[in-house]
Amino acid sequence: MKKIAIALVAFGFATPALAQDEPKFTGPWVAAEAGWDDVVLNDGGTSGAKSGLLYGGALGYDHEIGGAVVGVEAELTGSTVKDGVNDLFVTGDRFELRAGRDIYVGGRIGAKVGKSVLLYGKAGYTNARITGVYTSGATTVTDGTNEGGYRLGAGAEYGMGHMFARVEYRYSDYGDVKFQGISSGVSAVRHQIAVIGGFRF
Repeated sequence: MKKIAIALVAFGFATPALAQDEPKFTGPWVAAEAGWDDVVLNDGGTSGAKSGLLYGGALGYDHEIGGAVVGVEAELTGSTVKDGVNDLFVTGDRFELRAGRDIYVGGRIGAKVGKSVLLYGKAGYTNARITGVYTSGATTVTDGTNEGGYRLGAGAEYGMGHMFARVEYRYSDYGDVKFQGISSGVSAVRHQIAVIGGFRF
């Protein structure tokens, strides 16, 4: 009987601790991320892709409704990607785009799989800073532009108490890229795979 009483007391102390370790999908959160960034340029006839490193951070708020989770999020990332197209306007010229900061604001909706895993989709607005460098002969012109577009993505989140880890794929389309206010005739899209680690308050 004494052993049973001790076991019940121990269980009483352990239960709150176990409850704290239960993953939660409701509340504000912050996260850091890194991954693969692939930018594809298409001038209507040819296309080229260049990959680099994605890095940055995000914050957001989620709310759990039954087995579903809905949320909003904002993200600021940078990229090491740069890519270009030759013979764009005249033979021998080159137009190069260099990826800069990217601001994303959107929402996500997901479904819980068991207690610790969330599968989700996301959509929103993305605004990327792109620097264009045009070279023709001895002349080089540099200009920066902010290109807006849309982002779609999907991912999986694993919760560990207040901590979480995610892996997600994102597709962003920025449409036609302008250079000094004039259409370059080059469209830009990007594919990303991000690994995200964060803390939920």
